[in-house]
Amino acid sequence: MPPEIDLNECDGVGACIEACPMDVLELVDNKAVVARPEDCTECGECVDACPVGAITLP
Repeated sequence: MPPEIDLNECDGVGACIEACPMDVLELVDNKAVVARPEDCTECGECVDACPVGAITLP
């Protein structure tokens, strides 16, 4: 399952996008969104990289 992003918490810094080895995430309107959920390997790199804790893995 791909990560879940709390858009109210996301600060749009993009650290999660840089951290994702599968390029699953993109910035849209200064918020991280899951653009390619089928490519997610649930590695958790995006979760660890998010400075505000806006990303979780279900």
